[in-house]
Amino acid sequence: MKKILVPTDFSTQAEQALKVAAQLAKKHKSEIYLLHMLELPLNLVDKANSGGSLPESLFFMKLAHKRFKEVLSADYLKGITVYETVLFQEAFDGIIEIANKNKVDLIIMGSHGASGFKEMFIGSNTEKVVRTSTIPVLVIKNENSKFTIKNFVFATDFSKECQKPFKEAVKFAASVKAKIHLLYINTATNFLTTTEAQEIMDGFIDGMELSNYSLNIYNDTSVEKGVLNYAQAIDADLIGMATHGRKGLSHFFNGSVSEDLVNHAKRPVITFKI
Repeated sequence: MKKILVPTDFSTQAEQALKVAAQLAKKHKSEIYLLHMLELPLNLVDKANSGGSLPESLFFMKLAHKRFKEVLSADYLKGITVYETVLFQEAFDGIIEIANKNKVDLIIMGSHGASGFKEMFIGSNTEKVVRTSTIPVLVIKNENSKFTIKNFVFATDFSKECQKPFKEAVKFAASVKAKIHLLYINTATNFLTTTEAQEIMDGFIDGMELSNYSLNIYNDTSVEKGVLNYAQAIDADLIGMATHGRKGLSHFFNGSVSEDLVNHAKRPVITFKI
């Protein structure tokens, strides 16, 4: 984890994400790429990108750098290499572009808390990044003065296509020295006996070199509630899941972004692309 990208709009939520990035950067000697997107009207963007000395674009650029200066003076960033970037571009495109260009290992984004996450997440730039990024995305929803991950829940349907993102999750868990709890949610509509579920789980991890992990079957009325209730039961520090490109989450989550899960999870959520 050498490079971490943090998109910012200088909001409280963005600062919460940056504080987590700072803690991870200090632990792993990482660099932080702090990105602010100036989403100006198209006529202004064209002139700004063409080098035109448009007063409006210059004003917003200077304002952004002023805010950057304030942010970078924070004590929690001392000793960390931080690269600041301001782009005249749509936020989603800019985030993906900068992430790929700089070959970052992790994108950390802030969001509103549980009550406002649906409004922020669904249809937003955060949602687009989570669904399409080939790089893991960590979504921070609350203040984390001490971001320590001891118990990491990874929920999956144990399909073959989820093995790749799970391996990425295992690498992440190892990097933060967390125990990964591999989770299958049993529901009435997709019920498996304990023996059947155990066979599927054993086949899923066959050939993988795993050490600090557990296999778990949890019964609930829905997948979303099961993930949240299990995470609460073990006091998990992080919830992980696989994403399925533009189709949203894996078909384990009914082929689309699970609004209930992302809306009600009070814990950080990390996603890995299938």
